[in-house]
This record gives sequence, C-alpha cells and structure tokens, in this order.
Amino acid sequence: MKTTALNKVHRDLGAKMVEFAGYDMPIEYSGIQSEHIQVRESVGVFDVSHMGEIYVEGPQSLPFLQRVTSNDVSVLEPGQAQYCYFPNGKGGIVDDLIVYCLIKEEKYLLVVNASNIEKDHQWIVDNNQEGVVITNVSDEFSQLAIQGPKALEVLQRLTTVELKDIPFYQFTIGQMAGIDDIIISNTGYTGSGGFEVYCANKDVEKLWEEIFKAGEPEGIAPIGLAARDTLRMEKGYCLYGNDIDDTTSPLEAGLGWTTKFVENKPFIDRETLEKQKEAGVTKRLRGFILQERGIPRHGYEICTEEGEKIGVVTSGTQSPMLKQGIGLGYIDVPHCKFGNTVYIRVRKKLIPALVKKLPLV
Repeated sequence: MKTTALNKVHRDLGAKMVEFAGYDMPIEYSGIQSEHIQVRESVGVFDVSHMGEIYVEGPQSLPFLQRVTSNDVSVLEPGQAQYCYFPNGKGGIVDDLIVYCLIKEEKYLLVVNASNIEKDHQWIVDNNQEGVVITNVSDEFSQLAIQGPKALEVLQRLTTVELKDIPFYQFTIGQMAGIDDIIISNTGYTGSGGFEVYCANKDVEKLWEEIFKAGEPEGIAPIGLAARDTLRMEKGYCLYGNDIDDTTSPLEAGLGWTTKFVENKPFIDRETLEKQKEAGVTKRLRGFILQERGIPRHGYEICTEEGEKIGVVTSGTQSPMLKQGIGLGYIDVPHCKFGNTVYIRVRKKLIPALVKKLPLV
C-alpha cells in the first residue's frame, strides 16, 4: 500500500486510517459530523496527495487535449483551470479531471482521480497520436485542500499573493509559508470555498505545520476523506466509480456543460454524444432528499409508489447539515422532474424522497 508524505503526521494525530485507491489514507479524525461542520462553517485541511498529476507538453499539446478531453481547452489562458472528462470511445467516461494551463498550447497539468492514475496515464499514452510528451509525476507531488469560508483568511497570512484576486477555477504559482513554486488553485470538492495547493513532497510537512499555525485563531482542523464524501454529496458533485464510470453517459450524468461541440474539436465520442443529445437521454442523474428517516446507499433501488423500479442510487448518506438522508441516483426521464416524489427501497421499506435540483445544501 502506498503512503503520502504526511502519513506519520496523520497517525500521530490519531487519525483512523483506511486503504483508499491503493493508499493508506485518513478517513476521519474527530468524527464525520464535527469535521463536516468544521468545513462548512470555518476551515479544515485535507491531505489529498493521493490524487494524480500528469504533465502534457509540446507544440501539439492543445490539439491532443482537444481530442482526448470533452471541454474546450483552447479557451484556457495561463493561470486558468477547467473541469472536464476523458470520453472512452464507447459513450462512457474514463475519468473526470481538471486541466491546468501552464503555458498556452505548450504545457498543461492534468489532475486526475487517485484510483485512476495508471488507467488515465495509459489511456492518454495509447491515444497520443500527436507526439506530445506525457509525464506522470504523481509520486512527486503533494496536494492539500484548505476548504471552508475562512480558508482565504488563514492562507493569506502565509503568502504575499493576493488570494482574493484569484477567481474560481484559476490559479497562480508563488511562495507560501516561505516555500517557492507552490501552485495555489481556487478549486475544491466541498462547495464551501477555499483553495487546493500543490508542492513537492519534501515541502509538504512544513506547509502543513505552517497552515495549522496560521489557522489557530479559527480553530483549524484536519479533515478526513469521509467528510470529504459527505461534503461533496450535499453539493451534488460526482464521484468517479459511484456516479460516473466507463458505463455512464456524460449527458445522463449532467455533464453536458463540460461537453463542447465547438468547431475544430473532433474529440473522442463526439459523434456518439451529438446523436445522443439530439435523440435525448432515457435517464438522468438527480439529487434527492428522503422525507422520512433512513439512509440511502449505493445500489439501492429507486421506485414508484407501487414499487416499480425506475432507477438506482449511486451515492447516499445522512446529511450532517440537513439531518436527513440524501443521495444521487439515475432516474428514468418520465420520473426525474424536479419536485417529483420517488421512493427509495431501504431493505423492505419504500421511503419517499423529493427529487431536488442540485445542490442539496
């Protein structure tokens, strides 16, 4: 099992450690409920160094990325980032990722899911018709996510970079906590604001310590992956392997906004997805809130009041903010209208749930 450079730090803090995506990772420290609320109301720090980083370089980088990703990479200027996915050639999704533009048309950084690092690297290598240079540097990078409404205030104490001047989904490279060449990105997976910062493995322990010193007035706390999951579910963010995968259509998953059918972008699966868009999809990924006590789980059936199956739950939890069961799932189009009541089969009971437009919180 792999470890991040902060493994000993997590163990010394008493974190509950579990295997995740081949890494020994902290799942929780003080408890999911308290950690979740900490991020929603103040500021918390996640070690997400298990995520993957891959450089794409060379004069044909832009044509290559235009072909293998779904979004329009040509609009990116240096310092801008973009959410997208790799179409898999069969109407499904290899992975979702963020593309960072370092040098326009020349150099980009792809940040991919930890569970798909080798898969994604192999996919783009196999589809490298343009002769770009692809370098998997995942083992060299550490990544911290400092999330919550007070994240900017805390981090600003450690850098001369004006963090308020970095718009959402933009980044800069600068000094933080006396460490050079930190990528400071206004992105995150919690929906509570904040930043994701990237540094060399050798620097991450110092960076972690300095962030916690700076955040003492706000009661900053370490946050585990369990709360990261409940936070993203409240906002309706997809998790690869649950809500999207190689068998799910991006149009069914609500990722049409990051699927750009623009001129001079002959991307993988373009024709298939254009036909699907024209014909219409048969099911859609929707959020829902249970109207009675219960917790929906991945794989549970979504039904009509009479018990007819009309969908399946892909993610579910007890919302720490709502104190209700919430989830995501694919629902057949005739039943997926916002405001509709569907029923989640929890064991032998059908529990009513309200179909709601995302975010749920």
